[in-house]
Amino acid sequence: MSKKVLITRIIPSLAYELLTQAGFEVSVWEGVGAMTQTQLMERAQQVNALISLGSNKIDSQFFNACGHLDIIAQFAVGYDNIDVAEATKRGIPVGNTPDVLSDATADVAFGLMIAVSRKMFYLHNTIAKGEWKQFEPLKNLGIELHGKTLGIFGMGRIGLVMAQRCKGAYNMKIIYNNRGRNEEAEKRFGAQWVSFDELLEQSDVLSVHSVLSDETRGLFNKSAFAKMKRSAIFINTSRGGVHHEQDLIEALQTQTIWGAGLDVTNPEPMHATNPLLSMPNVAVLPHIGSATVEARDGMARLAAENIIEFYKTGNVPYCVNPEVLKR
Repeated sequence: MSKKVLITRIIPSLAYELLTQAGFEVSVWEGVGAMTQTQLMERAQQVNALISLGSNKIDSQFFNACGHLDIIAQFAVGYDNIDVAEATKRGIPVGNTPDVLSDATADVAFGLMIAVSRKMFYLHNTIAKGEWKQFEPLKNLGIELHGKTLGIFGMGRIGLVMAQRCKGAYNMKIIYNNRGRNEEAEKRFGAQWVSFDELLEQSDVLSVHSVLSDETRGLFNKSAFAKMKRSAIFINTSRGGVHHEQDLIEALQTQTIWGAGLDVTNPEPMHATNPLLSMPNVAVLPHIGSATVEARDGMARLAAENIIEFYKTGNVPYCVNPEVLKR
């Protein structure tokens, strides 16, 4: 009897093809938007494995209803929507999709940095509103990036690619704060580990690439922004919950910091009346960090491979709680 897999949203067909070829019976939620929690639990009760997205809430209530699952494969790098501790307690491995979206997400962070430094989004909108009239030497001035200091919070795979982009394009000095030292970043780019306060105080551009956890939730708040340079640019392409959005708005309104580029917001989606959208020194995108054909195909492949390999060998190639595999 073949194992059944539920994919909770329509994702690239590669995942479906790989699983079907491997003998799995695959069902896909084809409704508009995400399933309700009740729909998710009802559908998950009928399968052996789940490919989930970040919009799915995989919490203790879910596990109480669906504790029979053999494996959960997250279609993302981040997994803050999943109660991993509860999954581990129940012996359920959780897989994710690292590496394949590092370039795509770093490109968005890099692009936001440039867009903010030259007020690109805001100035584009002034043209659309018919406000471009004549050359004014002291108007619409941005700031240059060459030789500035890039601070990275979370020097993982994506942070490393961001450092590479900034070092190569602008010869930026690289500093970072991480739970541990990243020897590759230090060797390749001369990156220097600094304390969190030093990161805030020294960065001309501060780019966030961390996970969302109890330690990082709301970490970039009024107190943190107050320690940054008044000329600093804040970039977040990780999770919206890492920054306190109202505090960020106030920091920009009071010129505590110079600008901000966001691919993630809190909440998501952002409301159309949010004041960030009308600020000259701000650029906001609708969480498109992994939105390339190559990255999404890669995510689909890894999600499928996590499930296929688990049933084939008992191993999960990209597992966030590998201790369950040793039981």
